[in-house]
Amino acid sequence: MTNSSSFCAEDAALARACAERLIAWCAEVRRPLPWRLSPTPYHVWISEIMLQQTRIEAVIPYYQRFLDALPDIPALAAAEEDRLLKLWEGLGYYSRARNLKKAAAHVMEEYGGELPRQAALLKTLPGIGDYTAGAIASIAYGEPEPAVDGNVLRVMTRVLACGDDIMQPAVRAALAALLRDCYPRGKEAGLLTEGIMELGETVCLPNTAPDCEACPLRTLCRAHLRGETERYPVKTPPRARRIEQRTVLLLSCRGRYAVRKRAGKGLLAGLWEFPNVEGALDEEGARSAIRALGGAALSLTPCGEAKHVFTHVEWHMRGWRAELEAELPGLRWAAPEEIRADCPIPTALRFFEKQL
Repeated sequence: MTNSSSFCAEDAALARACAERLIAWCAEVRRPLPWRLSPTPYHVWISEIMLQQTRIEAVIPYYQRFLDALPDIPALAAAEEDRLLKLWEGLGYYSRARNLKKAAAHVMEEYGGELPRQAALLKTLPGIGDYTAGAIASIAYGEPEPAVDGNVLRVMTRVLACGDDIMQPAVRAALAALLRDCYPRGKEAGLLTEGIMELGETVCLPNTAPDCEACPLRTLCRAHLRGETERYPVKTPPRARRIEQRTVLLLSCRGRYAVRKRAGKGLLAGLWEFPNVEGALDEEGARSAIRALGGAALSLTPCGEAKHVFTHVEWHMRGWRAELEAELPGLRWAAPEEIRADCPIPTALRFFEKQL
């Protein structure tokens, strides 16, 4: 077993043998995902950003709709922010969309509208880290550059029976260096990147027993040969999330509802929301919150409860629907269909959008 973030010659030989098998296996079994059918640098970039923290099945319709609206880097660079965020609505982690636009503008200015092929240059663009740079470089350009994410770390620590903590940057860097030495150039570079991803997504699964009988690496994998697959990967447990109670106010006046735009920085920056306040308010508390906004409720009824999990915080929300006599200043008032068409509402509040 490897017990440090450096690897020996035997580890390197094992990694090379696995790379050869994965290239052949991927060429035969990889799924025909939309971005694989047309692996241009732009398509790979958009798909990889969307796939961060999001399931493949959920991404596919977003990816296709996004490309229909913004088919290339010039279109992305010129997109208005609200339109961009509306296209992203429901994917979450909206800073990803903003960074796409920032990076597109930089590519237009510095690289004539074409993404650079070198991973080092790709990593200078907003929102592109080691993993995304490796994916673009290897899949779109055939460069010998790994793309190391959770799937790759799980596969490789099982293959190597590596008990190091994969949350440590030194361990990730060492595994990336080990893989980099295995990479060919050209089409096979992309097949290797996609092959490790495919294995981690369909066979060498997280939080459950891997399907070792379907794995092309089963005769090479040290963890499998030792009956120890459940021991890997080793990683520091995440911090406990903070829980926040919030009350959402669906304020209406003659068929129009109030929304407001969040601040340009911080959680859900720049998105539209229904007025909401801290705390799980009862009826009297909700009336007081409406008075603090300058209004008075003609009627007030509960409209459900919802929970949303962010990376480090959970919102536990209850909603109140209030009919007001007059529209309040400082808020945008719009019909439900207008809100749905024009205002990017964060996933956290989609439950209440459905109550309009």
